[in-house]
Amino acid sequence: MASHCSLSTLFPIQSQLDNALDDAATQQEKEDLVLSYLKKIDEREDLKIPDFQTLEWLNTEEPLSLSKELAGKVVLLDFFTYCCINCMHIFPDLHQLEKRHSAEVLDNIRSAVLRYDIRHPVVNDNEASLWHHLEVSCWPTLVLLGPCGKLLFSLVGEGHSDRLTLFTDAALRHYRELGQLKSHSVGIKLYRDSLPPSILSFPGKVAVDHRSKNLAIADTGHHRIVVVSPTGQLLHTVGPERGREDGDLSEASFNSPQGVAIKGDTVYVADTENHLIRKVDLAQGRVSTLAGVGSQGTDKEGGAMGPQQPIGSPWDLTLGTANVLWIAMAGTHQIWALFLADGKLPRGNLFAFGDVDGKGVDAKLQHPLGVAWAREQSLLYVADSYNHKQIKVVDPKTKQCTTLAGTGEAGDTLGPQFSATCFNEPGGLCVSGKHLYVADTNNHKIKLLNLDSNTVSLAPLGATKVPTLPKSAARKDLPPVSASEGQTVVMSLTASLPKGAKLTQEAPSCWALSAEAGTCVRWAGSGSEENRNNAYPHKAGFAQPSGLALAAEEPWSCLYVADSESSSVRSLALKDGAVKNVVGGERDPL
Repeated sequence: MASHCSLSTLFPIQSQLDNALDDAATQQEKEDLVLSYLKKIDEREDLKIPDFQTLEWLNTEEPLSLSKELAGKVVLLDFFTYCCINCMHIFPDLHQLEKRHSAEVLDNIRSAVLRYDIRHPVVNDNEASLWHHLEVSCWPTLVLLGPCGKLLFSLVGEGHSDRLTLFTDAALRHYRELGQLKSHSVGIKLYRDSLPPSILSFPGKVAVDHRSKNLAIADTGHHRIVVVSPTGQLLHTVGPERGREDGDLSEASFNSPQGVAIKGDTVYVADTENHLIRKVDLAQGRVSTLAGVGSQGTDKEGGAMGPQQPIGSPWDLTLGTANVLWIAMAGTHQIWALFLADGKLPRGNLFAFGDVDGKGVDAKLQHPLGVAWAREQSLLYVADSYNHKQIKVVDPKTKQCTTLAGTGEAGDTLGPQFSATCFNEPGGLCVSGKHLYVADTNNHKIKLLNLDSNTVSLAPLGATKVPTLPKSAARKDLPPVSASEGQTVVMSLTASLPKGAKLTQEAPSCWALSAEAGTCVRWAGSGSEENRNNAYPHKAGFAQPSGLALAAEEPWSCLYVADSESSSVRSLALKDGAVKNVVGGERDPL
């Protein structure tokens, strides 16, 4: 074996095959070309890759080796990264391949085993050792290996379903005829089977009906929509299993729905992996399709009536004025509008892939995951997630898109100004008056943008009364410290106890910090990935919060959080900052 084998060695050989396949007229011609190509590959000694090193595995009984468990198998490696929409678009191709050759496929991805219901072996190449050795250049990249661990084919990007099937079928047939395939099974132990059941599974978004105060929840991992009361009482469930059927609530089905909007008895759904916009009529007990054809669309123009218009991975939606449904179209990195009165998706949708402010198609986004409509301002706020620029603001009248907050680099810095603040793949938004709430997903925090003062803080800035202390309690007046909203003041307390003294857990001590106005400042989110309810919001942990909804009217003044990794929807009281579960929460974060 050569000392170094990578895709750069394979590309010149495969490019000749790719060109010939483009010119082939019939399926038989294509199969003959691939067979001839495989015979040439068999003669080469410089395409065998090194075995897997010490890596972390999931969904297997033990780590896998190309020289042992995978010897005699045709193996498919999928180089994948978390939250990459192009990587997600490959899942249907892999699912089809698994159904076709269920015992013969290895999908090598780095994360999202439970969220995307992955049921094949997973290896975490966390130091990118295999990535660098093979000279992989981008996500997603598929690499097909022969039964001796030799490079056969590589496919870069998405949209190669037909060629992937052609290559895999031909390789299996060829090596079976040569007697090189082995029939032993690879030990599979699904990670999901080790976890307790939960009411919700990776809820993507949550929305609140401002009249009834009921919540609509995208129960993404269970492929259904759940409607509950403000206290968490179950009112409706729609979608018993994965599918794309319209009809009665008991028969309709979804496929990893993400975005929801609710108004009265109507719930609008971004049915993400079906590439559809759906309408749930709770009063009539019916589900219908408003837009999309049921398969991934790449059209960036629009203009057709809803059911005839292909769309790609709608991720979030929000109701605007004039009966317009705004859609974060993650698959095409755009913002679309659906006019509910006539069902049209007009031409000239906003933006394309990239990170550029501008007007109309001159502006560019990357994997937008959240949208929120500001009714008072008639502006649309966008979570431009993969650019880490949490907020871009869009004026629909002029189609002008401008960066509002974020540096474009992943991080967790409170500016406090918008331009100096860092986010990490933020996924959810909601807005009320001067306040814009942000689910900073991979930082496990909720952040608050004050649109008047242009400052950022951890939310909420809830004021509570200073605890009542006994008269014997010691008081210490400190020198005054001035701080504006959004700034952080760090104070350290050192308790010096007499020799031999200790604090008793059963009789906890209390220290209170009061400001001139007699208030304590509280924050939400400890920054660690956890599911912990606590009356003190800076101790309340979130786990990849991905969706927000605001109920600002008394007595329900709270922020609802779709806390994805803890499989729960939680409420964050705006008055005192208390955090509690509304639905779910049985499962600890991963």
